[in-house]
Amino acid sequence: MERERGAAEAVPVRRDVAFGEARLLPDVDRERAWLLTVDGAPQSYVDLDDPAHLEFEYARRIAYAIASAFPDGPVDAVHLGGGGMMLPRWLAHERPGSRQQVVEADRELAALVAEYLPLPGPGVTVHTADARTWLASAGDATADLVVADVFGGSRVPAHLTSVEFARDAARVLRPDGLYVANLADSAPFAFVGGQLANVREAFGGQDAHVCLLAEPGVLRGRRYGNAVLAAARRPLPLDALARLCAGDAFPARVVAGAAVDDLVRRPVHDAAAVPSPEPPDGAFTVG
Repeated sequence: MERERGAAEAVPVRRDVAFGEARLLPDVDRERAWLLTVDGAPQSYVDLDDPAHLEFEYARRIAYAIASAFPDGPVDAVHLGGGGMMLPRWLAHERPGSRQQVVEADRELAALVAEYLPLPGPGVTVHTADARTWLASAGDATADLVVADVFGGSRVPAHLTSVEFARDAARVLRPDGLYVANLADSAPFAFVGGQLANVREAFGGQDAHVCLLAEPGVLRGRRYGNAVLAAARRPLPLDALARLCAGDAFPARVVAGAAVDDLVRRPVHDAAAVPSPEPPDGAFTVG
């Protein structure tokens, strides 16, 4: 049943979209907060009254990577994957004046979000296009930040997991730019290892600066979960990033240097690219 405008109590919204069934579920503890799911998999959590609030742990880790790399001032950002636009909202709040390009492949989902979760103010442009296709058309050195957070259901699509894709992201970034990707994997981390190899090659080989942010339980191979990858051509502020991750309600570790070397596999080219692993039953679903 769709929400009636002006109703005293928000009710769930359900709509068929291009890539499944989307639902907007109100949070009983926050008056204007919504969880967006597609086919049961959580995609975004948005509090219209508090855009600084990031409910998802992986989203906070992406935010920590951005905040430590860009301590102040506006940034030119590209978001591959829109969903409920939680990170563009956060960035607009934290870095007023930022110019943001958001690429969402699901036109019907983008329309649903625009209807029920409108973006506040200017500065954010939404493109309904395939992320890889849009990125290929973007100009060289036109962005400070590229965030890749694209999931088809619960998996990163194969065409966004290759070294050719990573090279395009590096091309679009300015020399001091930052690339951040939300990934998911479990031990022995074959998928993440390939992604680390991709960005290392794309950002300058041994001169690349790469780190991984994840919960200790995921890194120790105890369970499947999200891992946030950050890459740049300049040194990453690892100490500041580690402090932010350690201070979170669900602390994460920052893996860098020799520890990253131990995880790196071979780069994955388009011809051999595969989606991220199928998550275990119940890993990314809500009731």
